[in-house]
Amino acid sequence: MSMLDIQNVSVALGDTDVLGGISMHVSEGEFVSILGPSGAGKSTIFKLLTGALQLDSGAITCNGRPLAQNTQGFAFMPQHDALMPWSRVLDNLTLGLEVQGMPRKDARARVFPLLPDFGLAGFERHYPAQLSGGMRQRAALLRTIVQARPVQLLDEPFGALDALTRTQMQKWFEDRWQAARWTTLLVTHDVREAVALSDRIYVLSRRPARVIAEVTVPTPRPRLGQPITADAHALEAHLLDILLNQTGDDL
Repeated sequence: MSMLDIQNVSVALGDTDVLGGISMHVSEGEFVSILGPSGAGKSTIFKLLTGALQLDSGAITCNGRPLAQNTQGFAFMPQHDALMPWSRVLDNLTLGLEVQGMPRKDARARVFPLLPDFGLAGFERHYPAQLSGGMRQRAALLRTIVQARPVQLLDEPFGALDALTRTQMQKWFEDRWQAARWTTLLVTHDVREAVALSDRIYVLSRRPARVIAEVTVPTPRPRLGQPITADAHALEAHLLDILLNQTGDDL
């Protein structure tokens, strides 16, 4: 079942054409990445999905319904954890649920059973500044996942971490994703991350962005924590070649 459909969507910001007829889809339980150069409009797609921007043409449906009728379709995790420094971890984790109108007691009852799996048991009374970078990202991910929206939107969630922590977080996330099969759309600049985590990858051109490639990742899971296969190396090289050798029509 297709959970998200983006059909021939175009967006201009002022005099700048950002998206030039983007089409893509995400099936239920699928992990899809959007890969492209800086400024290509990857984050603009997320702004459309979360209602921060309006499309100029085209159509978007979530779970079979037009986007305007499905404002509760997406849970969004930005690149930086965006935890409120003045609130304890538990209050940060329940914030999204409380904003939706859930009583605090019920929100906490939903969050508490998930704390051990996210490595946060015993830290719920801490403040964000008392957590490591990886723990903060796990908290931000839990805050996203606990909302139980049909589609999870991840905007470079590991990009701000150091290389070692990023690798550890990617492995941790892959393990949890395999168990839960959240329908996920990831924006990333990192070819290796896209290949390691995704079922499929869309590659965008430079502005005005259009889809110049759609590839399926054939490597079986789990991938992280395992030797990188020849197929994965070949796919990474193929994607880099696409990104580095766009024609003048893509500029």
